Amino acid sequence: MNLSADLAQDLDEPFDVITADGQPTGRVKPRAIIHRDGDWHRALHVWVAGRDAQGRPCLTFQRRAVGKDTWPNRFDATVGGHFRAGETPAETLREIEEEIGVAPDGLALRRLGTRVCANEAEPGIVDRELQEVYLLLDDRPLTAFRPNPAELAALVRFPLDALIPFLAGDTTEVEGESIQPGGSAATPMVVSAGDFIPTVDRYALRVAIAARNVLRGDTDVVI
Repeated sequence: MNLSADLAQDLDEPFDVITADGQPTGRVKPRAIIHRDGDWHRALHVWVAGRDAQGRPCLTFQRRAVGKDTWPNRFDATVGGHFRAGETPAETLREIEEEIGVAPDGLALRRLGTRVCANEAEPGIVDRELQEVYLLLDDRPLTAFRPNPAELAALVRFPLDALIPFLAGDTTEVEGESIQPGGSAATPMVVSAGDFIPTVDRYALRVAIAARNVLRGDTDVVI
């Protein structure tokens, strides 16, 4: 097993190589080679949304671990991971407990669709993914989650009524609360656009709008 310095990922973890339209190729490669060669592969994103103690709808992000091979220390989906070779979508949901320490209620999961993502912003990395995107509805307090220090640096939650205009570019900062691995209390924080992964498809904004719509009772919601 070839681990990066901070155990953020196994560089030898095997992934299935797929085509850009999601068809299997029958080939399997290690993570590091997949990201070097720019092969298409499958990934999982689970976003946790719910209401805080004041009843406000919120969306939770993870701050990626410093040692991640892509976008270290930036805000990303609450749970993110890859399909190991041969895994089904249901099996990949193991990532939820591995990263944030809670076993999901399958009835609270809403599939939002498949996102096509290509990232060449970092030297030596060509990351091409088909991301299966889910929304996990969960009202528990931020302190009830148990973020894994080998996977992420913190969990951060933002009220949607402030987050959506921020992600739309109408404000320059947004206030939230954060908890680090092993922490027992959430602390307030103020963040700016540079803390988030930059995207051309305004991904975080689309997810935030979808979360708002689901939390207000809409049934047909996709990203």
